[in-house]
Amino acid sequence: MANRRIQSYTAPAERTVRASVSFPEDQYAELERIAQEQRVSLAWVVREAVQSYLVQRWPLLGIENSTNETER
Repeated sequence: MANRRIQSYTAPAERTVRASVSFPEDQYAELERIAQEQRVSLAWVVREAVQSYLVQRWPLLGIENSTNETER
């Protein structure tokens, strides 16, 4: 079976900021489970969830989902 890895594209010139977020224990455990299952970091899972929320909430702003699924 091919090792599947999901990657998100971030433009090299894109600046990022750090945020500290607290989760209820059950939500954090689920995020960790998803990250392990997908073989990505927990931070990646949270960023993708935020991206999905923004696309659904404000589709007219031109925010695109930048998730690419590739197989290795």
